[in-house]
Amino acid sequence: MTETQLKKTPLHSVYGSSAKLVDFGGWEMPIQFYGGILAEHHAVRHHAGLFDVSHMGEITVTGPEAETFLDHLLTNKIQGAAEGQCLYSPMCQEDGGCLDDLLVYVMGSQHYLLVVNAANTQKDFQWIKKQCDSTGFQVQVSNASQDWAQLALQGPQATSLLQPLTSEMNLNTLPYYRHGGQISIGTIPTLISRTGYTGEDGYELYCSPSQAPELWNILLNAGAIPCGLGARDLLRLEARLPLYGHELLQSISPLEAGLSLFVKLDHRQFIGHGALAHQKEQGIPRRLYGLVMEDSGVPREGYPIQFNNQELGVVTSGGKSPSLNRFIALALLQRGSVKVGDTVDVIIRGKKKRATIVKTPFYKRPPSTNSSTESGSGV
Repeated sequence: MTETQLKKTPLHSVYGSSAKLVDFGGWEMPIQFYGGILAEHHAVRHHAGLFDVSHMGEITVTGPEAETFLDHLLTNKIQGAAEGQCLYSPMCQEDGGCLDDLLVYVMGSQHYLLVVNAANTQKDFQWIKKQCDSTGFQVQVSNASQDWAQLALQGPQATSLLQPLTSEMNLNTLPYYRHGGQISIGTIPTLISRTGYTGEDGYELYCSPSQAPELWNILLNAGAIPCGLGARDLLRLEARLPLYGHELLQSISPLEAGLSLFVKLDHRQFIGHGALAHQKEQGIPRRLYGLVMEDSGVPREGYPIQFNNQELGVVTSGGKSPSLNRFIALALLQRGSVKVGDTVDVIIRGKKKRATIVKTPFYKRPPSTNSSTESGSGV
């Protein structure tokens, strides 16, 4: 795909020369801004970083049977969720492989907004529409991605930065994994939620694409630091949050990815239920492990992992953790093959490099009133 064919978010025009742009799944996105990845990482961990995530997809599901349909479609339980909740859920195919992981915003009893990964938007929409058409549920499904721009403000100072910009809500009253409906940031109507994909507190701000540049500049003028996808990937890796295409694939089940909390097998059926129930009964064959490198070397995606000269699996994501100042990785390995404290070998360009199996997440923010065990959807 050539540069002229790359999709651009509504914020592309405001990046100017301060951003280094890359092809990210067909989108021209900032990998970093003028401060660099390390500075942006520290901005999110200690201050407040601002991300353009307008490439993410939005799909609406509405109608009298919307809740029942989503319970059929997704592995998490939607029934009983209150208006204002945000729920994380994998979406599987019949064999239990993961088609995507997404967020469900409960907008009303018959109105749900699905936020899906950018590269999967069209695939997801076609899959959801197919399930709707084949099952006969009384729902309407619409790809509303063109109606929204999304900004993510992340970091311990996100609340103190954002609160002076709105008088319509006390942000401290918005719990984690909830949305607050529409408020105004300045004069811009904005759907606000509090989920996050960095391991820090923060907010997602959805607005009209035409008003996104103004909202971006309001937040920058208030002190937010612009951040790119490079810092975002390291932040989510430190927090052990899965990224579709790495820790989740159509060949990897959510149980293998450590997402059993979001796979509700009891008292309900959903697409992939039989395969996942069988996998759980028979013993989940693989699981994600955390690694910290002991020898020099970068643990990149796809590198084999060996233990006692036996290959156990591969690295799914890796990079240098600014918080630990060490190279870290997630690896999908045979379940039960190793334990915390074991030394394994990462095969890097044909050479064995030692790494230690460690507990994850690699980084966890200090406890707060808005802490949660919920996971986050990725980029």
